[in-house]
Amino acid sequence: MLPIGSIVNALAIIGGSLIGCWLQSRFPERIRAIVFQGLGLCVLLIGIQMALKVENLLIVIFAVLLGGITGELLRLDTLFERLGNRFKKLIKSKNPKFTDGLITASLIYCIGAMAIIGSLEEGITGDPTVLYTKSILDGFASVALAASYGSGVLFSFIPVLLYQGFMTIGASFFQQYFSAMMIAQISACGGLLIVGIGINLLELTEIKLANLLPALAYVIALTALFA
Repeated sequence: MLPIGSIVNALAIIGGSLIGCWLQSRFPERIRAIVFQGLGLCVLLIGIQMALKVENLLIVIFAVLLGGITGELLRLDTLFERLGNRFKKLIKSKNPKFTDGLITASLIYCIGAMAIIGSLEEGITGDPTVLYTKSILDGFASVALAASYGSGVLFSFIPVLLYQGFMTIGASFFQQYFSAMMIAQISACGGLLIVGIGINLLELTEIKLANLLPALAYVIALTALFA
């Protein structure tokens, strides 16, 4: 089955990113700074809204703690930075924020209920409506992100297409594992990571978000075992 919804989502990200990159070169530094801060506040709001969907807070807390320890031991931040820099070198980009933009945008687009529900719904019923709606949201978000981070945001369409497309194709298999509670727990845990993105954008402190990514695997496992 061709994941049409994910393909449209990827195209929306590409289109929005191209507009954002075009606008970036036309913004004076003070405008770019306020856009960056406004984006940080909006990302905080999105993260908090997602985090409040939590069904079992204790599981999410343990998932984040265990995920952070695991990520730190594996040095995922260094690994992702190397991969991002290799890709940056491959396409010969000179944008200093390329890797940050790629990772930040990928997290925002891939973590959340719409990505999971939309992919499963298209795979099971053939209806891509949820992913079409997500495409509109991601397209507008790409304009703001690319205006702040530049070209790295554009290439976030690759993990989005792979992640959602894989889930759509394997929907009949994944459906049994993604109950309403599981989706709520993943969204809540992902929401905390997105709050971290907002904090980084506002430069309040530097959170190693890549090292917290294993929390998503832990929240799935812990929810399946104890919820």
